[in-house]
Amino acid sequence: MKNDFHERKQNKIARFKKLADKNESKSEQQFKRASQMASVIPFGQPILVGHHSEKRDRNFRARINNIQDQAMVSSSKAQYYAEKAAIAESNKSISSDDPNAIQKLTEKLEAMIQFQELMKAANKIIKNSKLTESQKIEKLGEHNIKEKHAVELIQPDYCNRIGFPSYRLTNNNANINRIRKRIQELENTNRMESSEMEINGIKMFTNVEGNRIQIFFPDKPEEAIRTKLKSHGFRWSPTEKAWQRQISQSALYWAREIITGIDVHQNDIVQNSHDPSGNGPTGHGEDCYSDADPGL
Repeated sequence: MKNDFHERKQNKIARFKKLADKNESKSEQQFKRASQMASVIPFGQPILVGHHSEKRDRNFRARINNIQDQAMVSSSKAQYYAEKAAIAESNKSISSDDPNAIQKLTEKLEAMIQFQELMKAANKIIKNSKLTESQKIEKLGEHNIKEKHAVELIQPDYCNRIGFPSYRLTNNNANINRIRKRIQELENTNRMESSEMEINGIKMFTNVEGNRIQIFFPDKPEEAIRTKLKSHGFRWSPTEKAWQRQISQSALYWAREIITGIDVHQNDIVQNSHDPSGNGPTGHGEDCYSDADPGL
């Protein structure tokens, strides 16, 4: 699955574009059909109430309205899929399925660390009361900060703050820690080996190559089980015939929790005795579209 990441991404974009074109064409045909039907009614011709043609005329006009409504729905679908294709094409986030994810994340981490140090150095210069404004601008220039930006930094903002505000350093530092954690998780995943286990007749497959935790049920699970799977990030894959999500410690935990908590005789969920609260690791272990795209 990782090996064909870029191919799957392009296939996804192509599929969205094809659906957009299909619905756009369908919408045009429906609008044309409605227009042709409406053209047979003389302009301004009202429904002749009480006339033998009243019922037939009302039904005919209702059909026209119905086809127009269908055309609007098709047009909305075309716009929806066109936007999905554009988003997929412009998406620069780093997917965990990308075989070069660790390299890309490492480069991103290094850039964020450099920016963090730049903000600290700039604030130290800007808040130095011994320097004049021109000296501050000159020293900021030594850190490759353009004069226009330097002038903006030394001027108080609407909160009377100068330099890079503290929240930017805090947020950037939090993102640095998040990326570091994600790199560590990917490195741990790369060291894993694919494995399979069976509990209550339900198979759980750690698919390292595909970067998925997969659950295979012998039959379609009950709605309560499906709801719990979805609530913890698992999605049904028609291709794999399995409920799956990207590999993470949270995914492993919840996969075991769910299948060990199923009453095989009733095909329903029971409360696990070792976790009466039902609590466990929070989160789904992957970003939807921050740095990852599990839908690919």
